[in-house]
Amino acid sequence: MATIDEAVAALAAGELVVFPTESVYGMGADALSARAVDTLVTTRGREADKPILVLASDLDMVRSLVQDLSPPAARLAHRFWPGPLTLVLAARAGLAPALGAGTHTIGVRVPAHETARALVAALGRPVTAPSANPPGREPAHTIAEAHAYFGDRVRAYVDGGRLDGAVSTVVAIDGDRVRIVRRGPIDETSIRRTLEE
Repeated sequence: MATIDEAVAALAAGELVVFPTESVYGMGADALSARAVDTLVTTRGREADKPILVLASDLDMVRSLVQDLSPPAARLAHRFWPGPLTLVLAARAGLAPALGAGTHTIGVRVPAHETARALVAALGRPVTAPSANPPGREPAHTIAEAHAYFGDRVRAYVDGGRLDGAVSTVVAIDGDRVRIVRRGPIDETSIRRTLEE
């Protein structure tokens, strides 16, 4: 199994890695490299109409991915990051189109999982994190399951033990409009209360 340094080297070279997140194993590529994102889509078999989650190490990295961090987005980010909240925001120009599946938005999160955040921070660039499984197959809860799916098509596998966490809450923000897209560990009451503070 790979160390974080080995995984970072693979990402920097445009290759794919599998690593632990709060929920299940994710498949990582350098999110700022269109070629790496294309490799991810080809290898994983990502559906064209499904956006690709991106992880950032901090709020500054998030700002580099989006057109604007509106007051509601900033309020939720300060309250719930690092943590299981994915914000869907207007993407800045020039990002790989596959990240937003043609929507001109991007789903981004600062993860609470230490390994995931350390990987992104060490690379110094945002990293994709769709679940490490082909479409229609069970997400990989162990590194062995991920390896069985992808073998040597993935350059580095970072083992984090068995993972059975809940998927993140997903909130779409367009200016001052806030919409809960997927329910998760952070409930609607907590989100609304934070926005009203």
